[in-house]
Amino acid sequence: GLIASVASNGSRIWTKNVSDCLWVAACAGMGENAVRRAFVAAEADGPLDMVLSVGWAGALVPELKPGEVRDFSQIIDAQTGERFSLGNTQPSALITSPRVVSTTEKVRLRETYPGAVMVDMEAATVARMAEMRGIPLACIKAVSDSATARLPDLNHFISPAGQIRMVPFVAHLALRPRYWSSTAQLGKDSARAAQAMSSLIIEFMEEKNVDRLNRTGSP
Repeated sequence: GLIASVASNGSRIWTKNVSDCLWVAACAGMGENAVRRAFVAAEADGPLDMVLSVGWAGALVPELKPGEVRDFSQIIDAQTGERFSLGNTQPSALITSPRVVSTTEKVRLRETYPGAVMVDMEAATVARMAEMRGIPLACIKAVSDSATARLPDLNHFISPAGQIRMVPFVAHLALRPRYWSSTAQLGKDSARAAQAMSSLIIEFMEEKNVDRLNRTGSP
């Protein structure tokens, strides 16, 4: 069965033995620092054979709807300009931003990076850490919000640990009824996206289709 635990650095860990493999899932929050903590926690008991970066992301193109799941041919770090190539032959890029982006920022990213279809806050850091270790990487993201979704600015409410500070966020939201409907819809869409993503993750892990992985320097 699935075993849940909390690592010494605060990351949440889930492990499961499947045949002769140990699956490890790690989560520490949003952003680069959270990814680093989660990655370190995931490899605490030994080196990893492969890495699968998963999570929610915002759509950059109108044809992508909440709940849809994608993998990518490339991950681009918007802050450093680094590009990480993946095994998917269908051209589509995921942009990693250091902050939650607004609708206006989504338009700028789409214009700056032709072929970019989604934006997140973590995948480029996962890719960089996998590349440093020379282990395969794949990336699966589910759309949590559409390209035109108008949501409150979450950046002011993300703690240094990468967690949403719920009390001040709810207080902020309570005074801005124009965001009530879109925020409620975000919760519903995120739940639907998580369900769609979980099915694909299980299928991917069971197949272990290495043709879809980026070798990131491994022999």
